Amino acid sequence: MAERSTAAVDVADNSGDEPLTAQADQSTADGVATNRERDTDIDEAQGSGGTEGPGKASPPELHSGHKLARRYRLEECVTRLDGFSSWRAVDEKLRRAVGVHILPADHSRARSVLAAARSSALLGDPRFVQVLDAVEENDLVYVVHEWLPDATELTALLASGPLEPHDAYQMASQIASAMAAAHREGLAHLRLNPNAVLRTSTGQWRIRGLAVNAALRGITSETPQRTDTEAIGALLYAGLTQRWPYENDAYGLSGLPKDIGLIPPDQVRAGVHRGLSELSMRALANDGATASRHESACTTPEELVKAIGEMPRIRPPEPAFTAPPEYQRTTYQQGTYGRTAPHPGATQPLPPPPPPLQSRTGKALKWAVSALLIAALGLGSWQLADALMDQSNKSDDTNQTQTTDDNDKNGDKTKPVKTLSIAGAQEYVASGDAQAPEDVKLTYDGDSSTYWRTKRYNEGPTLAPYKPGVGIVYDLGSSQEISTASIGLRYPGDHTTVKVYATDSLSPSTGIDGMKEIGTATTSGNSLTVKASKSVKTQYVLLWITAVPNAPSDGYSSAGYKQAVTDVTFKG
Repeated sequence: MAERSTAAVDVADNSGDEPLTAQADQSTADGVATNRERDTDIDEAQGSGGTEGPGKASPPELHSGHKLARRYRLEECVTRLDGFSSWRAVDEKLRRAVGVHILPADHSRARSVLAAARSSALLGDPRFVQVLDAVEENDLVYVVHEWLPDATELTALLASGPLEPHDAYQMASQIASAMAAAHREGLAHLRLNPNAVLRTSTGQWRIRGLAVNAALRGITSETPQRTDTEAIGALLYAGLTQRWPYENDAYGLSGLPKDIGLIPPDQVRAGVHRGLSELSMRALANDGATASRHESACTTPEELVKAIGEMPRIRPPEPAFTAPPEYQRTTYQQGTYGRTAPHPGATQPLPPPPPPLQSRTGKALKWAVSALLIAALGLGSWQLADALMDQSNKSDDTNQTQTTDDNDKNGDKTKPVKTLSIAGAQEYVASGDAQAPEDVKLTYDGDSSTYWRTKRYNEGPTLAPYKPGVGIVYDLGSSQEISTASIGLRYPGDHTTVKVYATDSLSPSTGIDGMKEIGTATTSGNSLTVKASKSVKTQYVLLWITAVPNAPSDGYSSAGYKQAVTDVTFKG
């Protein structure tokens, strides 16, 4: 009979698992592992293969499409290591992505994994990625947890540089507070590293794998609070310097130079916040660092929370703001150029009158100018009256407008552009497996935070020879003339190439060669517009992706060549 946990299964959002691990954690002879020993375990994506530890139970033979409990459909294996495997899956009952750890029921760690998962689920702290289910059935033990598609691992964040001081402060504060709460309930992580820390799109930091990740790898510690505190110090050190605070390279970060010891972050990189540098050393003092300013070392998350609270708060950077240029009014009225601007309430002196023209010549000139002015006024009045009469005659023609004048000259009326409605869509598979057919509708749901995504490929940007391309066929409801296709993309970088074709149905009867191409475009950004090279009328449109960028790990899948489509709009 299946043994199930009391964990709730209605928690919203989901989280990815750690990328495929290249090497298992090795514990010390007495079963106690420290952070320095765990740093030899470099969590980098390697593909779905992986080596198993000697003498361990073989992982169950599972494959994409396999269902657990007639509910969890396995999609992609992200870790296969030491007798267990971790998968991205779909909870078909609640229609959401989840993560699943699987190991044989007779595995030496199966009991401890179940116990850790159930304890973690009972904590119910939203700062941790939630365990949704812990099950033993059909000779398997599996743990189901959230999958957060909008979250980014610290590993990926540090790939582009160190964190801003405010971000590093928030990370240390939120993680320390969460771990202090966990330890008060008797739970430890023991495997806090840049792959286990995620930042959501709202700026909140989440921790995944509480108790479970260590249980899966057989990691224990006689001083769990000290171990987790040191790990938080290492995370803060990495966030400030983009370096791992040990000699070994790990998590995509370079280690410190050998034989110099653990030096403070502000000696590694210029401009590091002094208070945060000292805080990281106080947490890392457990590992032989010297606490700055003779402050006592922090040996528990609770002590670290207190130390953070005693620091001056680090405020977020002011948003960059460029004031719009003021509207400058240029005055060309006679006599104002070069004159001092009047002040409100001040009486301005009148300019002196020009000297009168003297002599007989001056008088003659005066009369001549006067006569010319009178003549000009008379001529202008006549022309004005004639113009008014002509305008009155034209106003009788109620059909005569500027628009019709322009149209008569152009010989044609400008056709209005309209957004075409999408009645339905279906993924088009030219060869091999589908990408994410259940998410096709997310590309036209009006929500730019949802998306349909491709799988991750090891080489690119061109998808061939893995696939000739991947894409979606859209049904416009009726035959429409298409002028442009606007596509929102999740990942920038390298380049994305999209072709648009007219086809005959949601399930085309011909291959790409038998379809009529509407247009093609390439971008390295987050949006793309494909313009029709010639007028085409069709009910079914294929959006066909032939090249994808190299994108970082994002909590959904590890780094590699991939793309996701957030929004699609057709105009005609």
